[in-house]
Amino acid sequence: MTEPKKEIILSGIRATGNLHIGNYFGALRKFVAVQNDYDCNFFIADLHALTTNPDPEQLHANVKSVLAEYLAAGLDPEKSTIYVQSDVPETTEMYLLLNMHVGIGELMRTVSFKDKARKALGLSPENDEEDIEKQVCGSDTGRRVNAGLLTYPTLMAADILIHKATKVPVGKDQLQHLELTRRFARRFNSFYNVDLFPEPYDFDFGGAPIKVPGLDGSGKMGKSEGNCIYLVDDPKVLRKKVMRAVTDEGPQTPDSQMSEPIANLFTLLELTSTPDVVEHFRKAYADCSIRYGDLKKQLAEDILAVTTPIRERVNDILADDGYLAKVLAAGAERARERAAATLSEMRHVMGIRKF
Repeated sequence: MTEPKKEIILSGIRATGNLHIGNYFGALRKFVAVQNDYDCNFFIADLHALTTNPDPEQLHANVKSVLAEYLAAGLDPEKSTIYVQSDVPETTEMYLLLNMHVGIGELMRTVSFKDKARKALGLSPENDEEDIEKQVCGSDTGRRVNAGLLTYPTLMAADILIHKATKVPVGKDQLQHLELTRRFARRFNSFYNVDLFPEPYDFDFGGAPIKVPGLDGSGKMGKSEGNCIYLVDDPKVLRKKVMRAVTDEGPQTPDSQMSEPIANLFTLLELTSTPDVVEHFRKAYADCSIRYGDLKKQLAEDILAVTTPIRERVNDILADDGYLAKVLAAGAERARERAAATLSEMRHVMGIRKF
């Protein structure tokens, strides 16, 4: 009997620097767990990274480091298709073709574009779409917001639709882009009266999403927030970061409610420590005997127990350029085979055919 086709998962991480433990617990660990059950495709989004005009040498180094961290965390190139976004040029052609069915207005209304445009233009959150549009259309200030930033959702849609992926794990900040991808797929199918693109949906791996907090007392861990613990941080650096994590004056009465900074530390503890360790510190907090210094020391060692094997594998992998090149060549070949087939279908229905 022919085995049923596996559902297609697709996910990408922008090549903007090293991965942190938020990436690991929120995504990478889950990717590793589903490699045997799904048709997995994981890419390094170097084209998306270009929206911020990175230094070319740094971009190249970032691609290499993310690839090594993918592999060190357990992604298996024999089980998953691992590739660099720019190694699949069919995606950029599809990006162009798809843009012919995308409105400028719907792109300008996306939350991420407005937030990034405000930041690039030095505007405040109070500035509305009209203010942004005036600045973007200005001869001088408009140069700070490139067209790639505006059409980011279209490129993301091309990444997904070219593989006909149906399960796409995304963070909360990308849910609007995923909804746009579904809209673009429906619009294209309807306009040409075809059933070419399936609609993709967020994939939570069958459990509640994990929000990994940063060390600054609020929000989630993120590179732009400067509150990260990176997978490749050496022990000295990692311990120093954890010991500097924001805390409060400590519980004043038994069974008092935790402040957000302390709740964040306990969230990290629950992700990395054994249940008995977590219970020990919860009881100490409840009876007001907790010492945050002891909590942080324990947390640092438990995080190191997770990251040290990964960091050591990263160093070994980075030293083997031949292996990295082999992984990417194989991944690009597999990714391009599917992408070329989808693009050929798309070109045909749009009337782009040979005589």
